[in-house]
Amino acid sequence: MKTIFAYLKPFVPRMTLGLTIKFIGSAVELLLPWILSYMIDEVAPTKDMTRIAWWGAAMVLAALTAWVTNILANRMAAWVAQHTTQAIRHDLFARISELSCGQIDEFSIPSLESRLTTDTYQIHQMLGMMQRIGVRAPILLVGGILVTLTLDPVLTLVLVCTLPFIAVLVYTVSKKGVPLYTHLQQGVDSMVRTVRETISGIRVIKALSKVDYEKKRFAGVNAGVSARETKAGMTMALTNPLMNLFLNLGLTAVIIVGAFRVNEGLTQPGKIIAFLSYFTIILNAMMAMTRIFVSFSRSSASGNRIAQVLSTPAGLPLRPGRQEDSPYHVEFDHVTFSYNKKEPNVEDISFCLRAGETLGIIGATGCGKSTLVNLLMRLYDADQGRVAINGRPIASIPPEELHTKFGVVFQNDVLFADTLRENIAFGRNLTDEEIEKAARCAQAMEFISGLPDGFGHMLTSKGTNLSGGQKQRVLIARALAGAPEFLVLDDSSSALDYRTDAALRQTLRQEYAGVTTVIIAQRVSSILHADHILVLDEGKELGYGTHEELMESCPVYREIAVSQMGQGDAASNPQVRQSDACQHEPGTQNVHSVKEGRND
Repeated sequence: MKTIFAYLKPFVPRMTLGLTIKFIGSAVELLLPWILSYMIDEVAPTKDMTRIAWWGAAMVLAALTAWVTNILANRMAAWVAQHTTQAIRHDLFARISELSCGQIDEFSIPSLESRLTTDTYQIHQMLGMMQRIGVRAPILLVGGILVTLTLDPVLTLVLVCTLPFIAVLVYTVSKKGVPLYTHLQQGVDSMVRTVRETISGIRVIKALSKVDYEKKRFAGVNAGVSARETKAGMTMALTNPLMNLFLNLGLTAVIIVGAFRVNEGLTQPGKIIAFLSYFTIILNAMMAMTRIFVSFSRSSASGNRIAQVLSTPAGLPLRPGRQEDSPYHVEFDHVTFSYNKKEPNVEDISFCLRAGETLGIIGATGCGKSTLVNLLMRLYDADQGRVAINGRPIASIPPEELHTKFGVVFQNDVLFADTLRENIAFGRNLTDEEIEKAARCAQAMEFISGLPDGFGHMLTSKGTNLSGGQKQRVLIARALAGAPEFLVLDDSSSALDYRTDAALRQTLRQEYAGVTTVIIAQRVSSILHADHILVLDEGKELGYGTHEELMESCPVYREIAVSQMGQGDAASNPQVRQSDACQHEPGTQNVHSVKEGRND
């Protein structure tokens, strides 16, 4: 994992130049009180107007130099902070993209969004402040003390006596402040999650008249974040008044001691005035360092959160696997998987498909249908069992090779704020002919041809300017456009009318006959002609076979079919292609092993 210094390394020359300019400006700024003291004690008593004018011009020149150098240095510091944060944000986004679905579930999407936005902003603030004030404040502090030592060592020692109290204060507050800011960022994650849920479900909230309920829920989360921020802010706010107290007590002691020394002739009035000016500089430097301290505390908590993501290894590493000769395109052999690693979401699932065959999966909501697709695409790794493509374990296939085999439409898929053409092509450099063929096969040309801009029609985010059926057809076109080896349709025709659904299935059989297809559906009619149908309930297999076989052997499937299609239609015998792959004996509910002779 890169450290912050690694990100700053490319900008070291620019930073060095900026810090040099900042050092020059701060050093020149320290000259101003000294020149004023010299003019009061040495030049003014001579009443030589020429000398006074020359020294006055020197003060003006020093002030202009300090002003110009500070502006230049601050602009360079902002440039370095901006580009460093840009690099951190880029690497953070890249690492998030590489995380497995399990790792994303562990971090949570709201937390990752917060780390990518709020936490990187805190790093940006800290980097800018460290270059602007982090260099200037120590120079003014240390330089001011050194210069005052040359003016009056006794008065300087009076002021220095306050510094140990300030050091103890900074240490104590920092020890308590950093954990509080970490706790605060976790609260921000919760608030982001609540806002995401509310925005995503705004239609349901309004339809069920739950706006007031959601307001109260957000108010509770918001109050929690405010309470955490107040606690952290109050803790860190102790530094300013207490530092002011210590420094002002020191200033009071300096004035008292200085008055006695002037009265006794041990020092001059000009030095006292210069000393007070330096004290103001030192006070401002100390106050600036407290701001740096607060910013560093917040950015330290944010940096740790960013480091957690960057240090997380890419999920689902490749595993060595033995290539086996297999007549099957896809094999699931006694696969078990659990998201929480406590109770299995799918248990002991076995099936196999030859190239070009179609598997229909049906069952109640939450029974594990989409989980099987996630395991097939290796978005998660199975806890037990084996998933293979062409006899090769999917864990041994590189992701860039594995995922190009699939054209997939997820249950809750996304359209982007771009043209229809770009949403279908999805950055794959497809020709217009390929895009049009995919749209035609997905039954999308019917409405696309009626749009004024055709494929150039601009979609809003999530495709909210399309109907549900139109969105599903565009998503299916995207899946088909890449000429996939596997086609996965996860409840992707629920918004289609029966005529369009039937036309889509017929086109898939004609145009994509060689594509192995997995269809997750709620309607029996969508999977009626599938070569194999898998019936799930609570993650377990209730039946496996063709429609005809399941009507005889699986009461649950027969009940679903009859309720949706009627007794006559459900009992009819459609002419479907019979396959000898993974055939079950009538009446059995457990699938055979996918290979003869394989031991359970």
